[in-house]
Amino acid sequence: MEPVRNGWAGSAAASGNGQAGEAASGQSQGRIEIRGLQKVYASAKNNSFEALRDINLTIEENEFLTILGPSGCGKSTLLRIVAGLEDPTGGELSVDGEEIIGPGADRGMVFQGYTLFPWLTVRENIEYGPKLKGVPTLVRRGISNHWLKIIRLESFAKSYPKQLSGGMKQRVAIARALANRPKVLLMDEPFGALDAQTKLEMQEMLLEVWEKEKTTVLFITHDIDEAIFLSQRIVVMGANPGRIIREFRVNLPAQRTAAMREEPSFLQLKRELAQLLKHE
Repeated sequence: MEPVRNGWAGSAAASGNGQAGEAASGQSQGRIEIRGLQKVYASAKNNSFEALRDINLTIEENEFLTILGPSGCGKSTLLRIVAGLEDPTGGELSVDGEEIIGPGADRGMVFQGYTLFPWLTVRENIEYGPKLKGVPTLVRRGISNHWLKIIRLESFAKSYPKQLSGGMKQRVAIARALANRPKVLLMDEPFGALDAQTKLEMQEMLLEVWEKEKTTVLFITHDIDEAIFLSQRIVVMGANPGRIIREFRVNLPAQRTAAMREEPSFLQLKRELAQLLKHE
């Protein structure tokens, strides 16, 4: 496999209507393959802790897949390895057949913390990645206009993070991650710090963005309702060591609504997942 290097994933150009440019012709769409992944942490006393054991998982291009599991099962560790922020002890990982050897612009990441630059405006935060890649000013403006419209913060373009609510900050964080047009969006419990109502609103917004952009999404959560509402497929992990114990296909309509949370199929899957996690 050829390694993924730190470069912009495809060229982009702003169109006349201010929308973000299309990916370069022939660019693949973010198929993730994980084979035999293992992560072991060594301690100072010559002991070791096995965080992940024999993880085998394929995430198809444009798929929205959620990893669900209890605290300490290695969900975030797995995500950080896919992001290239940690090295595996063993196994292979690739995006579209290219080995992951470190961070790269083909993978955008959103954390639970908002991680915005406080000295930059909303627009400047969104444009930060393209600016690093040398994208011309007018093209960057088209990209930020596109995302400001999608996240419905056009009137806050000149605001600073300290002037935004938690939900607004996370919208900007998502837009900033996607402004580089990554093949994959990695999300580590991004709504965990939000209040219940804002969390529901953010889930709906994320699905709207995913429907428009069709980026592959790997989402981490311990919230069963959130996992079902957002996902096409749910992978459940168990702990000690972290491993995949079961997968579920979410058989809900593509267009998700709040009312679906009360439907029998939703509630049945919720019961199954709760029962499975109860024993982990």
